[in-house]
Amino acid sequence: MKDPINRDGLRPKFWERVPMKNMAPREWEALCDGCGKCCLNKLEDADTGEVVFTRIACRLLDDETCRCAHYEVRKTIVPECVVLKPGTIAEVAYWMPATCAYRLIYEGKPLYDWHPLISGDPESVHRAGVSVRGWTVPEFDVPEEDWEDYVIDEEI
Repeated sequence: MKDPINRDGLRPKFWERVPMKNMAPREWEALCDGCGKCCLNKLEDADTGEVVFTRIACRLLDDETCRCAHYEVRKTIVPECVVLKPGTIAEVAYWMPATCAYRLIYEGKPLYDWHPLISGDPESVHRAGVSVRGWTVPEFDVPEEDWEDYVIDEEI
């Protein structure tokens, strides 16, 4: 599959040298590994702040590509969609997947070998088994009061 993110011509290993706030827009977008985990619906305990992921995907997630079907206009279709920006990462990193490049870089950690910026292959995230390809449930198929039945027990 062709990488939907143009990673050509980016500064070498920019994620290791450039602060997030100084990344060019293409560099920022290239941090996305295409796993689709951030598009899983989450439940947050109001008392403890604990966040758990569910197998229930946003209505816009394409389960095969693990990409948003309407990325450019997602916020108009799903107003609660969080658009990641360098200025907002500190507010949302706590609920991002543990393997997410945005979270890893924010926390000062290295990217995994399967990340397309390291491997050079957008399919490496799927081969590594860290994407949501093929195992999500569409959000309109499950009433919100039943989402707890779809909680993912392991760390995402």
